[in-house]
Amino acid sequence: MTGSRLTHLDEGGAARMVDVGGKRPGERRARARARIRMSRETARAVAAGDAPKGDVLGTARLAGIQAAKQTAGLIPLAHPLPLTFVDVEASVDVAGGIVELVAEARTVGRTGVELEAMTACAVAALTVYDMVKGLERGVEVESVALLEKSGGRSGEWRREDG
Repeated sequence: MTGSRLTHLDEGGAARMVDVGGKRPGERRARARARIRMSRETARAVAAGDAPKGDVLGTARLAGIQAAKQTAGLIPLAHPLPLTFVDVEASVDVAGGIVELVAEARTVGRTGVELEAMTACAVAALTVYDMVKGLERGVEVESVALLEKSGGRSGEWRREDG
């Protein structure tokens, strides 16, 4: 938002893509996290690489990277960005029944990469579900959240509970 005006709405209130042409290119970075809850037994299988469909975390990582590159095709008003880096890291808390995915996206451009990092997490989390649904149907994607971002006019931001 600029002042009290929503930047993705035109004068008539219709959704529009923001013109970022006047912004200076700069380094942009964002990190996001997804948490997936499951039973201890399913989490144990994920951690051991012993799920029926194979390597859950490796497949989820690749799905997240691929999804980040497709963000502009998925989110209607997102700008296509030349990503310079995307990665997804995964960890498993077997006792807590949690898989945590953390994605990082970077670019040198005129707009941020928050959506790319969050899309990577969301699709990686859905991939975890797909990979383990044969073991457990009640797996739940609990959250997808931005952890931090840097670059651009708004500068640095970090989630306090991150």
